[in-house]
Amino acid sequence: MIFNRKIYGKFLEWKRMGGQKALLVEGARRIGKSTIVEEFARNEYKSYILIDFAKARDVVKEAFVNNLDDLDTFFMLISSEFKVKLHERQSLIIFDEVQKFPRAREAVKYLVQDGRYDYIETGSLISIHENVADIVIPSEERCIKMYPLDFEEFCWAFGEEQLLDYIKLCFEKKRPLTNDLHRKAMMLFRQYLLVGGMPKPLDVFLENSRDFIERIL
Repeated sequence: MIFNRKIYGKFLEWKRMGGQKALLVEGARRIGKSTIVEEFARNEYKSYILIDFAKARDVVKEAFVNNLDDLDTFFMLISSEFKVKLHERQSLIIFDEVQKFPRAREAVKYLVQDGRYDYIETGSLISIHENVADIVIPSEERCIKMYPLDFEEFCWAFGEEQLLDYIKLCFEKKRPLTNDLHRKAMMLFRQYLLVGGMPKPLDVFLENSRDFIERIL
């Protein structure tokens, strides 16, 4: 299941800048970086290519080493490998797990300056800062941190937008929630404390038993 995430709005703000910089999304493992980036690519671009450097073939990696001085050939090789047609200013190229192949991160300088496509990188917090000894970090890169789902995003997953609006209204007016809605809000908060904000456990919880935690509280 793809969850509604606040960071999506920040992706839209970045896209409106028109490819001036690549976007590096960094955060802990398993918080949904790749999922939300690919959802953004699917919704907001005519086409996209996702290069997962955890399993990219040698022909892809060699393109970053041998063909950056001829970007026409570079894009032809990447497009052919993934069988995706790229459209100028309407396509996104994703460097997933970029920390596993730092040469791709270094190449961002030339790719952004070329200006044909947009670029998003994803990387895990620790290794993204460790694997940079032999590369020049591009200034054409904007970093943004991503975190597990917060309580508001957790409630969105349950379709509780109206309850959230009511909580905000009560906060603004400095008045208590009604007893029934306070109990409901506290139940959701307890569920959040037990399930947490990692997408996979939440997905399993939603699919299998929404009332499981209610039975054990």
